[in-house]
Amino acid sequence: MNDFTVVTKQHTDRTVITVSGEMDLHTSPRLAQAATIIPLGGKALYLDLTDVSFMDSSGLNVLVRLRRRMRAEGGRLAITGLGSQPTRLLKITDTYELFTTDAAAVGSGSGRRPSD
Repeated sequence: MNDFTVVTKQHTDRTVITVSGEMDLHTSPRLAQAATIIPLGGKALYLDLTDVSFMDSSGLNVLVRLRRRMRAEGGRLAITGLGSQPTRLLKITDTYELFTTDAAAVGSGSGRRPSD
């Protein structure tokens, strides 16, 4: 069984969503739901995928929709901790460049992990 978790932490200047497990047809809606209820209001959103071992097109769809929302609200999305399989998926689908994969480019540039 896939142990999928989504943990959200809100800070004054950013929101961090940490995901672990496999992002697939069955689990991706949980990430979408968690992201939908968060009032972002132009803040930066860090999506930490360090512990995501697998992502299919359903997971990619959530990322693309989340990116659209962030742009519409004047915020920025940073995806951090991409593993080899999710990275391959983004590159194969030519979507890798759509996402800011360096957290420092979105945040204060302090070089800290988004959960610090």
